[in-house]
Amino acid sequence: MSESIARLIDHSLLHPTMTDEQLAAECEVARRLGVASVCIKPYAVHMAAQLLRGSGVAVGTVIGFPHGSSATDVKAFEADRACADGATELDMVVNVGKVLSGDWEYVEADITAVVAVARRYGAATKVIFENDFLPDDATKIELCRICERSGAEYVKTSTGYGFVKQPGGGYAYRGATEHDVKLMRANTGPAVKIKAAGGVRTYADAVKMRELGVTRIGATASEAIVAEERAAQQAQQTQQAAQ
Repeated sequence: MSESIARLIDHSLLHPTMTDEQLAAECEVARRLGVASVCIKPYAVHMAAQLLRGSGVAVGTVIGFPHGSSATDVKAFEADRACADGATELDMVVNVGKVLSGDWEYVEADITAVVAVARRYGAATKVIFENDFLPDDATKIELCRICERSGAEYVKTSTGYGFVKQPGGGYAYRGATEHDVKLMRANTGPAVKIKAAGGVRTYADAVKMRELGVTRIGATASEAIVAEERAAQQAQQTQQAAQ
């Protein structure tokens, strides 16, 4: 039997309306489910590290979230503070405006600065592209190459908050798509892992991402995904017993 889908999940605790009480409760959910990590709002890293000590659930947070527009030295400071508070995984957002400007030297220096801080603490860096904002595959491929040169451990599809204004005036996002995950996997070496985030809400979604080579999934619906997995396993066992 393959490893539980829970071990792929970064339980996302980033919604701006989440209270301290809710964050603490969701850390306990993460412990109970046995997920890979929580990805929690930066100010709450210390709390999460205390609550999850000894659980096997890593503590992660975000840097330059959600649009990557902080100055590079500010991102580096955020990374240092997060690691000092107990984070072992950092999900940083590329400077989207600089990416769209084609200022690749800036983009690479921005990523490298955060990776350097993370490595001092033995932490992993996941670089968020926010693919919904990017115009073409060539841009995503260039980001893959930059991330590999910079030593980032992961490339990540989305923040989950990259809403794009639609012709009718509403906002929507696609998040992690099969096309983008395949593209990112094809354009990074085996040392770079893939994280899918945004729109992965069901066990079937998570399994599809795992089949595409994803090793981490950002999800808010972690409890439902794991419950679906357990129900599917129970149904399979019942069917096998009846044969």
